[in-house]
Amino acid sequence: MLFNPYDLKSGQSAFVFISVDNSRKGRYISNTWRKGRGEELTHRSIPEQKDMSSSVQLFRDQKYHELKGQCIQQRRLFEDPEFPASDESLFYQSAPPRKVEWKRPKDLCEDPHLFVNGISSHDLHQGTLGNCWFVAACSCLALRKSLWQQVIPDFNEQEWDPKNPEKYAGIFRFRFWCFGEWTEVVVDDLLPTMDGKLIYCHSNVKNEFWSALLEKAYAKLAGSYESLDGGSAADAIVDFTGAVAESIDLVQGKYGEIISEQIKLFEDLLKVHKRGGLISCYITASSGSTNEMETEMGLVIGHAYSVTAIRKLRLGERLMFSFKAEKLFMIRLRNPWGKREWNGAWSDNSEEWKKVSSSECKSLGLTLENDGEFWMTFEDWCKNFTDVDICRIVNTSYFSIHKTWEKKMMRGAWTKNSEPLLNRAGGCFDNKETFLQNPQYIFDVKKTEDKVLVSLQQEDRRKYKKEGKGDSIPIGFEIFKVEDNRSYRLHKLTVQERVATSLYINTRTVFLKRILKQGRYILIPTTYHPGIITKFILRLFTDVPSKLRELKADKPKMTCWSLLCGYPRRVTQIKIHSAEGLQKQDRSGGADPYVLIKCENQNMRSPVQHDTTSAIFDTQVIFYRKNIDSPIIVQVWNSNVLCDQFLGQAVLAASPSDPREQQTLQLRGRGSRGAAEVPGHITVKVFSSDDLVEL
Repeated sequence: MLFNPYDLKSGQSAFVFISVDNSRKGRYISNTWRKGRGEELTHRSIPEQKDMSSSVQLFRDQKYHELKGQCIQQRRLFEDPEFPASDESLFYQSAPPRKVEWKRPKDLCEDPHLFVNGISSHDLHQGTLGNCWFVAACSCLALRKSLWQQVIPDFNEQEWDPKNPEKYAGIFRFRFWCFGEWTEVVVDDLLPTMDGKLIYCHSNVKNEFWSALLEKAYAKLAGSYESLDGGSAADAIVDFTGAVAESIDLVQGKYGEIISEQIKLFEDLLKVHKRGGLISCYITASSGSTNEMETEMGLVIGHAYSVTAIRKLRLGERLMFSFKAEKLFMIRLRNPWGKREWNGAWSDNSEEWKKVSSSECKSLGLTLENDGEFWMTFEDWCKNFTDVDICRIVNTSYFSIHKTWEKKMMRGAWTKNSEPLLNRAGGCFDNKETFLQNPQYIFDVKKTEDKVLVSLQQEDRRKYKKEGKGDSIPIGFEIFKVEDNRSYRLHKLTVQERVATSLYINTRTVFLKRILKQGRYILIPTTYHPGIITKFILRLFTDVPSKLRELKADKPKMTCWSLLCGYPRRVTQIKIHSAEGLQKQDRSGGADPYVLIKCENQNMRSPVQHDTTSAIFDTQVIFYRKNIDSPIIVQVWNSNVLCDQFLGQAVLAASPSDPREQQTLQLRGRGSRGAAEVPGHITVKVFSSDDLVEL
């Protein structure tokens, strides 16, 4: 779920939601963030993984084992100088209403533990901090042993040992996936309290402290506890797992109305959940409602819920030889407050549960308690919630029974420069003059069609909250199908096809899924406005290796060989759209044509189009030409098992003065321009320039 605190004098938040959706313009959504504040403070009530040690970065260069060893040797408890037990670690702007006392677990209970009877999504309760999103993410994390053991490494070694109290040093370590790298954060065990009780995230068991210590480590990473006041459950899950986050607007997608879309979403979420993904959801405040207002059905507006189960529920008893049992699509959620549940159909004490057998109830783990966890039908969920964050643990293992993905990650930055060819902060597609001055990344789709996952993530800006610059920048990206042999930066959009556009939104991560056809593509990540400087990471997942790489050069490099062999004097782009009326080549009256484009000593070939005499190629190529008097030849061939057959060609001078509009040319036989006509014609578009950085 998403939060963006724009703190006003009244202490409330201003929420702006803008959507500009135009086929020719970028779409920018100013994201509505959720604070999900906990109970108000009063005087009376305060509410197995692979070894990564070699690749883990150390936050503030603090070495856990070294610090712990020093404390044990000196017989003292660790006090963290990088995140001291003082006001500067609590807040940067809004002080708590009363004095906070920092206490160690041993001062709060007799028998402290990291875990009591293991770890569970029920362990966590939100305190007075507005970080329901963090608590919801922790509830999701607790469901996956392999994931939380990555965040809390060597948890047995970190646990209190009552038999050897001298080995306890009051120091703990946690690991977070920070901007593409696992980072280890060390903290002491001094925790903020009032009236002898923890004021922030805490367990429902008084002597269990994993959630409070994890929250402290996360606050240290962000700069202070107050920096966690307002945020995104998806961001926290990504920080816990390195997952790929996708946000879906249930209202805009009409999932509550269109049953077919609802079923597809259910199956997708079920698959994500089964394969270890983590899911959270929330209700966006609309006109007439405010955050933390409770709906008639018991749900809290502007509040993050974790999804703890997704099931197909069988109604009634299934007979021995009958499999025709009615099934319902069901989803289980948890409120981070540990109370206040859904009161509609299938709530804890509703009549609907009488339709379910006792064995089915047992398999669901149904509990009729006001513990914040509840079931509802997927249809009701789609109708009552407005947004869902899906965090996919993308499988890149070669040793898996499930689909595996090829992953490529690039680090980049938007940087400003007064020289256009060096500027890398051009803004979104609407900024026609500067858009192509952004970083550009090229990748290949090798299959006929391939599903592509793209995740663009900007750096975490929470650390800049003290300076008033903690809000995420609106970002997004464009994908263009380009020439099959392009190796240099794109300077002008001519024959390239714009195939995908992400949302432009002020969240940390922007995600897109697309099925792309075979060919070469350029991906251009951008900020919405030009001239904005920040870092980003780009992750691309494909079925086969994509060879994702950044395009840095604007044109061929001048070398000593250029003096001997010559240097390009002209650049030419060609798009072969189609060939029609080709000579029939088989008994069925069809052909298997492809085009071969020849320029100097370079040949580029299109994919074969099967069983047609009117083929659509949409093949693009680019040539940097040394001999501008040598024409470009476009040939059409028929693919055969033993020997391909020549069908005709067109000869192009491709000079800058030639027409740039799409043109249809008659095919001719081999030889000079005066060669005899042959059946068929070809439709092409040609651009040439003697300025090598024009195209």
